[in-house]
Amino acid sequence: MLASNAELSRKLNALENKYDAQFKIVFDAIRKLMTPPEPKRRQIGFCKEKDGK
Repeated sequence: MLASNAELSRKLNALENKYDAQFKIVFDAIRKLMTPPEPKRRQIGFCKEKDGK
């Protein structure tokens, strides 16, 4: 998957160099979608019950 992502990034760079600034917003949005999301962190420790029980 990383290899295909790197290839996609190279192709995107080539397209970005080919077209002018009017597509910059589109390319930025595609790059944002290509970045993997940060993993959610689980809280360590104990949680108090809300009712005080």
